Amino acid sequence: MVRASTGRDACATAYCRRSYSERGFSMGQKAIDSLEIGAKTTFSKTVTDEIVRQFAEVSGDHNPIHLDEEAARKTIFRGRIAHGVLSLAFVSAALAKLPGTVVYLSQTVQFLKPVRIGDAIEAVGEVVGKDPEKGEVVLKTYCKNQRDQIVLEGEARVKLFDPR
Repeated sequence: MVRASTGRDACATAYCRRSYSERGFSMGQKAIDSLEIGAKTTFSKTVTDEIVRQFAEVSGDHNPIHLDEEAARKTIFRGRIAHGVLSLAFVSAALAKLPGTVVYLSQTVQFLKPVRIGDAIEAVGEVVGKDPEKGEVVLKTYCKNQRDQIVLEGEARVKLFDPR
């Protein structure tokens, strides 16, 4: 299991030490109140060769399993696969559709199946908990392919803000 988190200590600058209201945000009461347990947000994208190559450039991950069909054929996957974190980026895009301004706090993830060039991926975030006092929402996250196979799953925590 991979665990990625922005962490509470990641923000040590003077700007980040200021309260949210001092930074021009108000707590996301309206945004969070509009979400019910079980509510879903989605983002869909078909993975193309171009997207995989662009992601390799942006991320710096030039592993041949993503870019070289001949080399990838010699692996357990028997062909090229997309970067796992590319599908996780689709989860981020789904969560960005939540009401208000969304700040990603943490994410756990398990990569269950490979994503191949041509796969149509749907990323889903489902509200499983919320803390109106903190303006935080917990979501079950997953991506599925066009065959309804779950390719990754995890849990995210986000903070919602209403713009002033």
